[in-house]
Amino acid sequence: VMEFLLINHPLDCPICDQAGECELQDYTFQEGRADSRYREPKRFNPVEDFGGDVLYVTNRCILCTRCVRFMDDVHQDPVLCVSERGDRAMISKAPDADLTQPWAANVIDLCPVGALVSKDFLNKARAWELDRTASVCTGCSQGCNSILETRDNVVVRMKPRSNEDVNHFYLCDQGRLDYRWMNRPDRIELPKIQLAGALSPVDWEIAYGEAAKAMAGKRAYVVASPNLSNEALFLLRRIIAKTGGQGTFRCATGPEAPLPGVKDLALRADRAANVRGAELLGFTRNDAAPLAGLKDGDVLVLADETLDGLDLSAAGKASAIIVIGTAFPQGLPVPAVVLPIANVAEEEGTFTNLRGRVQRFLQAKAAPGLARPSWYALADLATALGADSDDCSLPSAVFAKLAAEVPAFAGLSYDTIGLRGQHVAGAAAGAH
Repeated sequence: VMEFLLINHPLDCPICDQAGECELQDYTFQEGRADSRYREPKRFNPVEDFGGDVLYVTNRCILCTRCVRFMDDVHQDPVLCVSERGDRAMISKAPDADLTQPWAANVIDLCPVGALVSKDFLNKARAWELDRTASVCTGCSQGCNSILETRDNVVVRMKPRSNEDVNHFYLCDQGRLDYRWMNRPDRIELPKIQLAGALSPVDWEIAYGEAAKAMAGKRAYVVASPNLSNEALFLLRRIIAKTGGQGTFRCATGPEAPLPGVKDLALRADRAANVRGAELLGFTRNDAAPLAGLKDGDVLVLADETLDGLDLSAAGKASAIIVIGTAFPQGLPVPAVVLPIANVAEEEGTFTNLRGRVQRFLQAKAAPGLARPSWYALADLATALGADSDDCSLPSAVFAKLAAEVPAFAGLSYDTIGLRGQHVAGAAAGAH
């Protein structure tokens, strides 16, 4: 069988993206002959663009038909088939059809050889050069389990991580290609304070002191990103409680795109990972006007929220602005304090998906400059304000405090959550 599979298979291993994670390569090394008995010219066909993120390298195909069966049975959009017969057989797509469906790029993961390859990952790295880290996709509230693959402290690919209770073995195309922002170059790298109308870099302790001074006797109005971890939102909740403030968030939305062959799996309308977590921790959703609750004299705290596309005139009510984020919001007055934090690829924490399943993600790369994990920065800020944030040296310790204070998270810990997740109190464990 190995000889038959290899009759027309080219020796592409030195240039094939699949090398190092190719099933045919592994079996040939373990079981194959040292040399080939085939002397005739091998079949040759040009590479075909299947649309979307998929290229079809016909010469490498062993006609296992996994891709055809996935599109037929799981995606339920039968655009692939086996055309021709015998030694001329190949995978073809239907006339005027492309693999642009929301979940079509899963055929790349299903292909056991390098016949279906990703345009996005093409010639980027070798499999053995990559570090792999368990994570959670931030593309929507489904909370699909993923693997972040990094090379030289840069995220180069995101792939699905199997979890039968959430996403089975799949990841939508939008999610798998939504990783470039993790490498964005325009990051906030140093804590800064406003001096003479401009921002100047300072030590962290000075920045905390200035933030505490700005919020002394004032109400903190916090606009938080629903892609912040449960731990970060919990510490923001403490800051809100200490100042008698208010917390809100907004979430981008889009059309829902289910995977028909898998129950309760879809690219969800809410395009953020921790919408449910934000709601459970007391933040109010206001997509249209997140600054509507801002009162004269409040301190506006933007927690990884850029307010892009909004009318920022209401921000003028604030006595001071504090930015806690990864990138600087455009169009705002000069803030009083800027605190740089890590993004989801650069820290550890948890998200709560739309079904109430709490899931951990791990750190995949280092944060730039002096940026700190969000829970670390916020714990020290809460301490500077006089809030109780002792023993917050690890995200697991912050989560333990969260579980002790917030009834929905009671009984959960990093140990019980593991890398598969666990539902909050009152959530249906069998929802998936």
